[in-house]
Amino acid sequence: MNNPNKPGSDLDPNLRARLLKESKNPYRGLRRAVWIALFGSAALGFFIMFTNIIAGDKVSINDLAIQTLALLILGFLLFKDRNKKDDD
Repeated sequence: MNNPNKPGSDLDPNLRARLLKESKNPYRGLRRAVWIALFGSAALGFFIMFTNIIAGDKVSINDLAIQTLALLILGFLLFKDRNKKDDD
């Protein structure tokens, strides 16, 4: 059997680097897609509530606070999970 850690292994160095990167940060693509979808949903909800306020409709302050908090939290999570120049 070939050990991928040996210098003379048959594993492509680029593939090995990608696999090591994925093992350090699993399901990153899926996680980013979920953050983007949830952030978009929160932003749309906030926009609708904001336009209702501008139109003069009554919007509960609790609903607006929850929507704002969701927008901030999901924005933070999306920012925290961004691509970094010096990925390990």
